[in-house]
Amino acid sequence: MSVELVDTGEGATQSNADLAYQIIRERLIMLDIRPSEPINDEGLARQLGFGRTPVREALKRLERDRLVIAYPRRGTFATTVDITDLAHIQEIRRQLEPVVAARAATAASQETKLKLSELADDIAKLDPADDPRTLLRFDVRVHTAIYKASGNPYLEDVLVCQDAHATRIWCLFLDRLSNVAEHVTEHVALLRAIIDGDAELAAKLAAEHVAGFEKAVRAVL
Repeated sequence: MSVELVDTGEGATQSNADLAYQIIRERLIMLDIRPSEPINDEGLARQLGFGRTPVREALKRLERDRLVIAYPRRGTFATTVDITDLAHIQEIRRQLEPVVAARAATAASQETKLKLSELADDIAKLDPADDPRTLLRFDVRVHTAIYKASGNPYLEDVLVCQDAHATRIWCLFLDRLSNVAEHVTEHVALLRAIIDGDAELAAKLAAEHVAGFEKAVRAVL
């Protein structure tokens, strides 16, 4: 099963810079571009079929996201994944993930709830034996969908960034984690709570999910 993280924004026309940003961002998040790996903008431009300008614009955005870092006369590199950042990331996610889930339960439109329902159905059909990276892509899709469903773009921006860094940490230990399928499939209950408009339950399940992520990572350190 192939699962793409790139959100092309249904019905929207995106610039090459936007598309380059989304594609490179996914590669950084999933560690297809390894931490500290040098990034050649000319090579990326050839791979993606874009000019160098859109790729350079994308890299500037990714630097603001703390996913790449540029050094004068040395070039651009993927940022390291520092496990000590886990505490900082989780401090934010513990507070805001329940808030955004509860808000999504009360703010999501019927059209959005239909999409969330389709996503929940897709996750319910997953085979636990699937490639962990495939499973993890569903985790990212769920978080992204919930943030958008909240209707608060400021919350969405903060949490999209923090989830990206949390996912990089998860990917770093992916071969040592045994509960990836469970971590992903528990989203079914969360999505259905949001669809049902149950803000209290959605907040509770979101909090448990975030706590479970941290517990799983710390168990393999």
